[in-house]
Amino acid sequence: MRFISVLLAAATAGLAIAVPAKTKRVSKFKFFGVNESGPEFGNKNLPGVKGKDYVWPTTSTIDQFISKGFNTFRINIMMERIIPNQMTGSLDSAYFKDLDDTVKYITNKKAYAMIVPHNYGRYYDNIITDVAGFQKFWQTLATPYKSNEYVIFDTNNEFHDMDQDLVVKLNQAGINGIRAAGATVQWIHVEGNNWNGAWTWTSSQNGATMGALTDPNNKLVYQMHQYLDSDGSGTHAECVSATIGQERVKAATEWLKANKKVGFIGEFAGGANSQCQSAIKGMLEYMGQNTDVWQGALWWAAGPWWADYMYSIEPTSGTSWNSYMSILQQYQ
Repeated sequence: MRFISVLLAAATAGLAIAVPAKTKRVSKFKFFGVNESGPEFGNKNLPGVKGKDYVWPTTSTIDQFISKGFNTFRINIMMERIIPNQMTGSLDSAYFKDLDDTVKYITNKKAYAMIVPHNYGRYYDNIITDVAGFQKFWQTLATPYKSNEYVIFDTNNEFHDMDQDLVVKLNQAGINGIRAAGATVQWIHVEGNNWNGAWTWTSSQNGATMGALTDPNNKLVYQMHQYLDSDGSGTHAECVSATIGQERVKAATEWLKANKKVGFIGEFAGGANSQCQSAIKGMLEYMGQNTDVWQGALWWAAGPWWADYMYSIEPTSGTSWNSYMSILQQYQ
């Protein structure tokens, strides 16, 4: 009211008033949460032993994240453990039960469980070239969840050093397999080649080829990953600058808009320092101004075995728990 009175007084006096420009509103995301890492650990020991080579997330930590407002959990698994020996085989009963218990625990709370094979486009360390086998793999894995709208499927984590046409074909095969399972209500995330970075999406072949993917149910999401260190690998605690977050997702944002696609940052993180905190806030604020194309984002990572890992956000001992939770809660 005081501002209006000042405007009226100034108008009466014939003075020009500079009205503050409107800033674009920052929206909260539809999906926001964390990667739950552990079931993919010990990937050189296959099938491995639970509790020795790999571990599942604990329900108490999931509860803590939900209490903080997080609603999405990316569950990282291994293809060789969920369907061993050959991609056209059957679900391993023990490993699937642990996955299913985790998924049901999350989705019964009306939160989202994203299932992703953390395989980099490989199966038993070999580049996947059997496109039909990959489609069958996804049909088998998706079938138990075909009626669960709180499940999200992510075709594979971070394809890299592969033929681009093969990456596109594998993603399309994953889509086709999921829909063939009768899973028609779930979002499907696809990932690109070249380690799936948002900052290289348009400069790599991803930008030229990935837009051709199709989904008969029109629930396709382009998942990208973005770290803010010098090489974008997520292996350093330092971020390039306080503005690097926004800068690294800008071109991908423009690609999504130009191609009428929807995107998602499936992995992001920064070190526990003020420059990285500013960079993370800048990235999320920019994405929040463009929620017409960005559905959400997930921190990398939580999990009971991270110990002193620099990006761990495992409650409440993780390095990032105290450094980032108050920041991340602003964008749920």
